[in-house]
Amino acid sequence: MSEMETALPAPASAVAAPRKSAAPQTMAHELWKPRVNPWLIAATVALAAFMEVLDTTIANVALPHIAGSLGASTDQSTWVLTSYLVSNAIVLPLGGWASNLMGRRNFFVLCIIIFTASSFLCGIAPTLPMLLVFRVIQGAGGGGLQPMAQAIMADSFEPQERGQAFALYGIVAVLAPSIGPTLGGWITDNFTWRWIFFMNIPVGILAFILVTRLVDDPPWIKPDRSGLKNMDYLGLAFLTLAMGAMQIMLDKGEENDWFNSSFIRLFAFLFVVGMIGLVVWEWRQKNPLINLKLFKFKNFAICCFLMMLVGGVLNANTVLQPQFTQQLLGYNATTAGLALTAGGIALVIVMPLAGIATSKVSARTLAVLGFIMFVITFRYAAMVTNLQMTFAQASWLRVVQMLPLPFCFISITNAAYVGLPKEQSNQVAGLINFARNLGGSILIAITNAQVTSRAMWHQAHLQNDMQSGSIGYQQHVQALSGYLGSGFGGSNGSHMALGMIYQQLNQQAQMQGYQDVYMELSWMSVVLILLAFLLSKNRPGEGPGAEAMH
Repeated sequence: MSEMETALPAPASAVAAPRKSAAPQTMAHELWKPRVNPWLIAATVALAAFMEVLDTTIANVALPHIAGSLGASTDQSTWVLTSYLVSNAIVLPLGGWASNLMGRRNFFVLCIIIFTASSFLCGIAPTLPMLLVFRVIQGAGGGGLQPMAQAIMADSFEPQERGQAFALYGIVAVLAPSIGPTLGGWITDNFTWRWIFFMNIPVGILAFILVTRLVDDPPWIKPDRSGLKNMDYLGLAFLTLAMGAMQIMLDKGEENDWFNSSFIRLFAFLFVVGMIGLVVWEWRQKNPLINLKLFKFKNFAICCFLMMLVGGVLNANTVLQPQFTQQLLGYNATTAGLALTAGGIALVIVMPLAGIATSKVSARTLAVLGFIMFVITFRYAAMVTNLQMTFAQASWLRVVQMLPLPFCFISITNAAYVGLPKEQSNQVAGLINFARNLGGSILIAITNAQVTSRAMWHQAHLQNDMQSGSIGYQQHVQALSGYLGSGFGGSNGSHMALGMIYQQLNQQAQMQGYQDVYMELSWMSVVLILLAFLLSKNRPGEGPGAEAMH
């Protein structure tokens, strides 16, 4: 018996079936194909996933409007984001269990219904507490859309065609969070924040109609109601505790001065307890909510770790550049979002090309190439990020940042599936998407904290040059005081000069903080190159260990 057969639990249908029917059943599984063009299926499930991924960022710029409309403070309104992300993070890895319970298509349709209905409720919410409740429900419905869309694509295409299918999914995963703030800002400025949620309703209805008409479950996915009777409640409790505590800790960390706050220390402790309990408990279960034994396979484990960092880089990039242009260049939310548009166009062009490349170049080679491009990209970002950066330069920077992502995203996603039984595709999709979202949350928090920390470090060092004994500093103050004094009076000119110099110092320090973070990301990418070499060598178009599938 092979390593794979001993490490993974056999599907319930395989255990119950008589031995003499195993060969015909296996042949039927191998010969199964969807009854409609797989690209129609891919476009259908991508539509639902795009709607959900968009909602992870579209409400960001609307928080002040939501707070003002519902009579809440800005700090209280940030729970609109946190509540969604917490429930989303809890449901993401549960897709495999839920699909086994009710069937993958039924679970996908249920998620669409929950997400669409809760979007309507969010739009009509009269108070902030009610909006938070509806956002929790919306996040739970959305948590099943991403992994199930990816799993449906994986099973609808032949292994050698998966790269091109994952290119479409990559556009969804990368483009949606990028345009979310721009679209959210435009809707809020021209209509009302409630339309951020109402716009999901027609999309959800269309997705429901298309999925119910076009998508079918393959024969190896059969509903097993016994999963509800033998529900792993303790595993679910550990998962809820760990993910909820982690997301609250990351989202509220900077606001509460991180571990100097007893509030953050409490949730850090709960996260550690929940995560240890989850791993120990789920590893010992015969029918776990999350099949952690998949991590016994080297390639899958490496792919999850790499995807976590790729997701982190993607989300950190999407936050850092608009944040820089708004804070230091004076852009409004819409203009800052428009600076990302050219990168989205580049992504749409490059992603299909990277998908085609998977049939000609090994996944390991593509991943290494992508991470090398990451190193170059971040060093370029550190060089051009300055207070004189134009809109054209900001747009081009976003294009450069997007170019490596398709090669990393598609190659890692493709490599995560191959070599594992088809029956595990739902678990694989749930865990790989969970890793990507987890990395995004972690790296956004780390990079934001690092920007602040490095800015304070540079501010302290720049202030050393603003001493009365510094000739250059005194000359600068005198020249600026003389210029301003001619229009505002001598004493007023001196005070204004000191204020302007201090403002320039703060801006310079914050700019250098962003430059430092980009350089840190470039060094992290060097580590990613080394990790990518640990992936097994594979035949192009099949991925590592593809022969294990036959």
